[in-house]
Amino acid sequence: MRDLTRLHDVELAALAAAGGRREFGELARRHSAGVRALLRRMGADPATAEDVAQDAFIQAFQSIASFRGEGTFAAWVRRIAARRYLKARARAGALVLSPDDAPEEAAPEGAYAGARLDLDQALKGLSEAERLCVSLCYGAGLSHSEVAEILGAPLGTVKSHVKRGLDKLKARMGQETSRSAAGG
Repeated sequence: MRDLTRLHDVELAALAAAGGRREFGELARRHSAGVRALLRRMGADPATAEDVAQDAFIQAFQSIASFRGEGTFAAWVRRIAARRYLKARARAGALVLSPDDAPEEAAPEGAYAGARLDLDQALKGLSEAERLCVSLCYGAGLSHSEVAEILGAPLGTVKSHVKRGLDKLKARMGQETSRSAAGG
């Protein structure tokens, strides 16, 4: 039996496209945590993230022949998952992106204490729109234009949310770096 852990994602995808269920299983094992993490960063609760991730991998398996290896498998499957999550939210009427989306409550003081910044915690300090746009652009690897198309929002609105979100994250990271350097 072949050791699948030594194969590159592109090789596994080619074998999966030829009917290799074990090879696709290895891809899913490698990338499911990353897909679930992206969905959580986009605002999904743990159960929803698990369900959408499973659906995304089913869709990925069904369309594995369309993966050409031009980008990474991880980015490809994350885009599938992100789109599935957004479609589900849109169907539920829970996806509204406005230019003046108010930020969520700021994370409590000291939430970023420690030697390492918790990105998930930092993302909670962004508005829902900022978190969604930043996660889609940097977590799912979508362009601003793709995010605007998926969300049905103006390109400028998406760009504004990404910029504000990144600015807030950079500020928080700078604060955390300062605290860590000061031993705080």
